Amino acid sequence: MRVSLSEIINLNGMAREVDAEYTPVSFSCNGSDYGFISKSPVHMRLSKLSPRSVRLCVQFECVLSAECSRCLDKVSLPYDLHTELDLVLDDGGGACTVDDDEKLSYVEGFELDIDGFIKEELMLGLPLQVLCSDDCRGLCPVCGNNLNKGECGCDRFVPDPRMSAIRDLFPELRGK
Repeated sequence: MRVSLSEIINLNGMAREVDAEYTPVSFSCNGSDYGFISKSPVHMRLSKLSPRSVRLCVQFECVLSAECSRCLDKVSLPYDLHTELDLVLDDGGGACTVDDDEKLSYVEGFELDIDGFIKEELMLGLPLQVLCSDDCRGLCPVCGNNLNKGECGCDRFVPDPRMSAIRDLFPELRGK
């Protein structure tokens, strides 16, 4: 959905409330896929600050489905977006924030792309590593079993490569 920012600029002291559905069912970020378990409508309040600036207040809540980075189990990630942003419009129909001169990818031709804005905010708020728990043990590198569900019995000893010269001198130490 797109919202015309030129309409907001033409408002005199009034704000516009917009409720919209975030339509995508999933998105990809850094090679991982995230699906939506649930999501609320996007509630936006747009108000004119000056002849060239608009205040954008957004509320959006969702629960994302992801995979644990260590054991690949499904994880639910609640996400609560409450943000306020001041946009400065330029003559070319783009915009930047008051704090940053970089053009915003979700404003083009004096129109705000709500889906693009939400996707960018979600990507910025994602954790670097999704874990099912802080003490997740991951997968066995030998057989691939989930170590959170129990030991598999595989020998996972990895010798220190810095000690290879000593192991060559003393072959009886190779298995230790």
